[in-house]
Amino acid sequence: MDGRQGGRPGIDVVQDSSYEIDLHMRKSQSSRSAPPSSPAPSTDRTLDIFEKLAREPNGLRLQDLAEAIGAPAGSTHRLAALLQARGYLRRDEASRRFFLTPALLRLGYAAMGGQHLVEVALEAMRPLRDDLRETVLVGALRGGEGVILAQIPGLHQFRYTVDAGVFHSLHTAAPAKAILAALPAAERDPVLAGMSFPRLTPRTLASRASFERELDRVRRDGYAVDRAEEFEGVHCVGAAVRDLHGHPAAAVWVTGPAERMPRSQFARLGARVKACADAITERLGGAPGRGSDAGDERKPKAEV
Repeated sequence: MDGRQGGRPGIDVVQDSSYEIDLHMRKSQSSRSAPPSSPAPSTDRTLDIFEKLAREPNGLRLQDLAEAIGAPAGSTHRLAALLQARGYLRRDEASRRFFLTPALLRLGYAAMGGQHLVEVALEAMRPLRDDLRETVLVGALRGGEGVILAQIPGLHQFRYTVDAGVFHSLHTAAPAKAILAALPAAERDPVLAGMSFPRLTPRTLASRASFERELDRVRRDGYAVDRAEEFEGVHCVGAAVRDLHGHPAAAVWVTGPAERMPRSQFARLGARVKACADAITERLGGAPGRGSDAGDERKPKAEV
């Protein structure tokens, strides 16, 4: 039983009577080209199911899922039942909603070597969480969005959480800023060209020019911040994790209420989060950054 209250998506009441605000990130506004016609409709629909449920943290009922992927309810039910039997979906018996399971995320970890990254990151993230008592997360870029890889929930009774596998937009998020600021210009510029900058709060950076100025600040300070740019009252501070070429492979960040993480504490929090990111980098055999516009001899490329 996950303690999620009906009618109030996003607020979890856990057994210790503490409260978790589940920050289900808004879907990125980035445009995507239409895929070519598939010669295997069932395979195409299976992938559609994964993509739709990845963006629906509260799950979908069968009819809603069928409508979302544009398929008949009967064939959608057969595909969902197969995926459930294989362990990729679960169905809540009370709400009749389908949800993704961690099985798909484990495949992704294996494909990108991310399981090792997450395991190493969690070791360094726990002391940071214990010290700051706020939720600490690790994530990466994928498909023009950010994706949550893992989290360690905070210790306060009232805390913010984000499920692994949830996507988030780039222009508002501290981890995305940290990674993009650390990318070489040749890789960063195409990403920026494909981004949109919708205003989500009064503090959202709503233009490419303002966002690029923010990335300059991130490079100067060594950490990135989210000043309640996507969700009112939520602050985040993050830093990039680098691979052995000095290339940004991921980011680690801390999130909490603005009252407990005011702007006046950003520099102190930034130093602590950067130290955590550097420790993960070192444990991965990574190298410190040499500047985002360093030569393109770095072989690995960030997936965007």
